[in-house]
Amino acid sequence: MSQPSRVRVALVLPELLGTYGDRGNATVLVQRLRWRSIDAEMIEVSGDTPVPADCDIYVIGGGEDIAQLAAVRWLQAHPGLQQAVGRGAVVLAVCAGFQILGTSFAGTDGAMHSGLGLFDAITRPLSRRAIGEIVVEPAPGLGIRSLTGFENHGGATQLGPGAAPLGRVVTGIGNGFDGAEGVVQGRIVGTYLHGPVLARNPDLADLLLTWATGRTLDPLSLEETETLRQERLQHARAR
Repeated sequence: MSQPSRVRVALVLPELLGTYGDRGNATVLVQRLRWRSIDAEMIEVSGDTPVPADCDIYVIGGGEDIAQLAAVRWLQAHPGLQQAVGRGAVVLAVCAGFQILGTSFAGTDGAMHSGLGLFDAITRPLSRRAIGEIVVEPAPGLGIRSLTGFENHGGATQLGPGAAPLGRVVTGIGNGFDGAEGVVQGRIVGTYLHGPVLARNPDLADLLLTWATGRTLDPLSLEETETLRQERLQHARAR
C-alpha cells in the first residue's frame, strides 16, 4: 500500500461488537500515530453507515451471540470490509469479530453459520467456557514480545492450512486446538485477547501500524504502558 497522508482507522459496528471495551484498540492505534506526529482519524462504522472500503485499518471487537449473528449478516450485505481486505487493508478482529471473519462458526442454536471467509478457520463450541488471564508467545516471524490479555469465550477455533496462529498459549486456553491462539493470514490478525489487547501489547499495535503505513516507526517510551504489561504478565504467570 502507498503511504497515506492521513491514516484512517475504522471501528466497525461498535454498537454490536463492543461489549468488552475493544473499541479501545482503535483509540490506541490513532493515539500511537499522533504521538509520532502522523495524522490519523477514527471512523465509527455503525449499522446505518456503509462500510468504507478505503480505510487503512479496521478494528472489530467482541460481542454477545445474538449481536454476533446480526453483525455477520450486516457485513455480508455491506461488503466494504471484504473489498478493503482485497486491496491490502489491515484488520484486527477480537473474539466474536475473530470468529465471524473465519469460514464458519456455531451459533447459540448449535447450527453452523457462514462467516465472511477472510481467513481459513472454523469455530465450534468449547466443552467449557474459557475465562481468565492468558499469555501467548507470538509466532517468531512477527518479531514482537509475549502477549497478555483476558479471554472470555465459548468458542474453539480450528485453523485451516491457509492460516497461521498468532502464537502459542503459555497460560490460558486460546483457540482450544493444538495450543494455538489467534490467527494471522495476510494482514488480518484475529485473537481472543481482550484488555484491550493493543493497550496491553504495544508491540502488536505498532506491528499493525507498520503494515498499514509501510513506515519504520520511531519507538515510543511510555512507562505506564510497560508497567501495565509487566503487571499483567506477572499476574497471569503466577496463577
